[in-house]
Amino acid sequence: MPAVHIIGLGRSGIAAARLLRREGWQVSVGDAGHSEGLVATQKTLAAEGIPVHLNLRFSLSALAELGLDRPDRIVVSPGVPWQLPALKEARSQGIETFGELELAWRYLKQYPWVGITGTNGKTTTTAIVEAIFKAAGLRAPACGNIGYSACELALAGEPLDWVIAEVSSYQIESSPTLAPTIGVWTTFSPDHLERHGTVECYREIKALLLNQSKQKILNGDDQGLIKGLPWRWADAYWTNSHGPSLPDACNGQRCPVPNIFIEEGWVKVEGEPIVPVSSMRMLGVHNQQNLLLAVAVAHLAGIGKDAIATAVSTFPGVAHRLEHICTWQGVDFINDSKATNYEAAQTGLAAVNSPAILIAGGEAKVGDDQAWLQTIQTQAAKVLLIGSAADAFSQRLKAIGYDDYEIVETMEKAVTRAAELASSLQAKSVLLSPACASFDQYLNFEKRGDHFRQLCQEAL
Repeated sequence: MPAVHIIGLGRSGIAAARLLRREGWQVSVGDAGHSEGLVATQKTLAAEGIPVHLNLRFSLSALAELGLDRPDRIVVSPGVPWQLPALKEARSQGIETFGELELAWRYLKQYPWVGITGTNGKTTTTAIVEAIFKAAGLRAPACGNIGYSACELALAGEPLDWVIAEVSSYQIESSPTLAPTIGVWTTFSPDHLERHGTVECYREIKALLLNQSKQKILNGDDQGLIKGLPWRWADAYWTNSHGPSLPDACNGQRCPVPNIFIEEGWVKVEGEPIVPVSSMRMLGVHNQQNLLLAVAVAHLAGIGKDAIATAVSTFPGVAHRLEHICTWQGVDFINDSKATNYEAAQTGLAAVNSPAILIAGGEAKVGDDQAWLQTIQTQAAKVLLIGSAADAFSQRLKAIGYDDYEIVETMEKAVTRAAELASSLQAKSVLLSPACASFDQYLNFEKRGDHFRQLCQEAL
């Protein structure tokens, strides 16, 4: 019986373990953590014949010490660094190593895929695409970084019309044969540099998904894409929220002509009106860009404009991305916990009604914060700082002459303080838009956003 070792006991790792166990593999799972939840999962999988080893930092020698067979395959969860020395050693010894999404692709590639990547915007775009396909009567569940893990779809074994996958750079680099029918690139700006090292490396990882996609869609509003990529794919579809032409900013190359654009208040495909922009319920110009990308996918998939219009007019938005929680004494409380980098946080702050009280902080990332700081100066009446980045952010704000900030440390104190200040500052919004990862205080950005929602609903 061939042996496989799975690294990571998250949702994707569990599904991969069950899928491979069903397919006749000798499966073992390892995770570096140890918690009540992991122990409970360990017991559940053990009952299914899948041994789980906690407090295990992967290496071939560590597996041997546990008495495990040398694996024929290694499957990694997205959070496991692809360049981990122990993984590089395994690959050098000829052990087939790939990610959970690649595994799912191998079992689901008989269906057409939509692969959606980008620094920001990919979750909302994926969710709109899923809603449009559903309105068209298609079974096309979202998976990857949203909805199901991809291996859960493969494990279910139900017939599908399409697979719609939100794909991170972590998943792309560990999915060498993933080749969607339609590939979408939403935005590009520096992110995850602590893992990928350089902007160029990060860009090339993202580009791999488009290289392997049969049809390509790119956001013509995004300067990171316009300046770096229009010459790569002559057959790509481009979108633009400002009409049927792109700005002349293509590094001296001839700019592509958008196929899907906004004109006279309508989303148009090749000049044909499809859906009025006013029917969309979400805030922000960036969501118009997400809408265009989703309509482009629907067009290439052959979906009619009636289904598009129905889905767009009823789409409520995405949890943790400019999610309206409540209105209290005329002030909107908005959860933008998914804004885990400066660009996303700047976009969120620019989208809400100002003046705003901004709650920011967490585990800081490498990136350019200039546009974010400028938007704080024009939009924020007060900044409440939480998490491990609070001191560093206070110094950045002080350096630009912005003094309306307080270090409050925790989400509980931030929500309470925002409610106290809202009236005197005549604030129109209280916005959680952290510009940071969550791992200093929360398991993930969803847990952070859920906590903010809970505090608002309990206190206001």
